[in-house]
Amino acid sequence: MQASVCDIIVIGAGIAGASVAAELAETSSVVLLERETQPGYHTTGRSAALYSCIYGPPVIRGLSRASGAFFENPNSEFVSSELLKPRGLYFVARSDQAEAVEATLDELGAGVQEIALSSARLRLPLLRNEYVDRVLFEEGSADIDVDALHQHYLKLFRHRGGSLSNSTEVVEINKISRGWEVVTTNGKYQAETIVNAAGAWGDEIARLASVAPVGLVPKRRTALLVSPPEGCEVDHWPMVVDIDEKFYMKPDAGKLLISPADETPSAPCDAQPEDLDVAICVDRIEKAFDLPIRRIDHKWAGLRSFVADKCPVAGFEPGVDGFFWLVGQGGYGIQSAPALARAASSLILGRALPQDIQDEGVTEKDLSREREGLAA
Repeated sequence: MQASVCDIIVIGAGIAGASVAAELAETSSVVLLERETQPGYHTTGRSAALYSCIYGPPVIRGLSRASGAFFENPNSEFVSSELLKPRGLYFVARSDQAEAVEATLDELGAGVQEIALSSARLRLPLLRNEYVDRVLFEEGSADIDVDALHQHYLKLFRHRGGSLSNSTEVVEINKISRGWEVVTTNGKYQAETIVNAAGAWGDEIARLASVAPVGLVPKRRTALLVSPPEGCEVDHWPMVVDIDEKFYMKPDAGKLLISPADETPSAPCDAQPEDLDVAICVDRIEKAFDLPIRRIDHKWAGLRSFVADKCPVAGFEPGVDGFFWLVGQGGYGIQSAPALARAASSLILGRALPQDIQDEGVTEKDLSREREGLAA
C-alpha cells in the first residue's frame, strides 16, 4: 500500500491537535489523525472549561493570558458567537481552611478579593452559613464555549487544506530516511515531522516510535449534572471551588455541574465515573450547599493528563529528529490552547516563540522536555 506523504503528521484531534494542526496548515501540508469516529471524544468533549488567568502554574497562567486576545476577539469566519461568557469564581473555605485562604491571597494578590459571606450569598443563596467561613472572589473568570473553539480550529484546518482522518488508529511508527512512517488502521502516512498530541495516550504513541515516555499520568475526574432547587435561576451564579479544590460547582445550561475534583491515576481509556466518586461528590456538595441531590441527570468522567511539574510539554524530543511533544496540559488545555498552539507551531517550524507569549514570561525552556524538574 502506497503511503500518503505530507510535511507534518499530527496525532490526536482534540483541542491540542486540532489547534496546532490549524496553525501549521497555513504554511505546511498537514494530516491530522484521530482514532475515534469524531474529534474531541475524550478530554476535549468532556471539559467543564473555565477561562481564568489566575488558575494553574505560572506557565499556564502566562499561556492563558496570551490566549486572552483571541478569546475576546477571534476574528474568524468560523466563530459565529462569543467564545467567552462572564462567570466569576468563588473560592470558598471552612474555618479550618484559614491557612489555605491566606496562602491563596499571598499567591494571587490582586487577582482575587475577599468578600463578606453575606455578599456572596446575595449572588449564590445556596451557600451554607454553617459550612462556609470565608469567600474569595475572582471577577474575570468566564465560561468557554469549548465546542465552538474546537470547531473553529477544525474548520480553519480544513479551510487551509489540511486533511483529517477519523477512525484512524496508529498501530506502528517507523523512522525512515525522509522522517517518519506512521502505519494506521486506515493506511500509511509519511512526513518529516510527527506531532504527538495524543493526550492520555501520548506515552503510548512515543513508545510506538521508540521514544522514551515523558512520564504522563492520566488522572480521572468525575462530573455530575443535577437540577437546582425549584425556582432557582442559576445562570448568573459564579463557579464555586473549594479552596483546597476538593469540589466545584458550576452553572451549566440551567442545571448545575458538580464534581469532587478527583484526580485518580488511570491507564489511558474511555473513562467512566466510579460509584464511590459519585457518592463522594454528592456528600461534599450537600455539605457546602443547601442542595439536596435526589436525582443525577447525567454523569461522566474524563482524563486530565499531567507530567511531574503539571505544566505542558511542547518541544522536540532531544536526539530524535522530527518527533514533537504536545502533551501534559492537565486541566488547562482549553483555556491555554490558542497561545500554546501558536507557540508549538512556531517551535515546530524552527521559529522563536511569538513575542506576545514571551512577554507573558513563557520561554522555550519552560515548555521543553529537558526543563528542570521534569521526570522522564
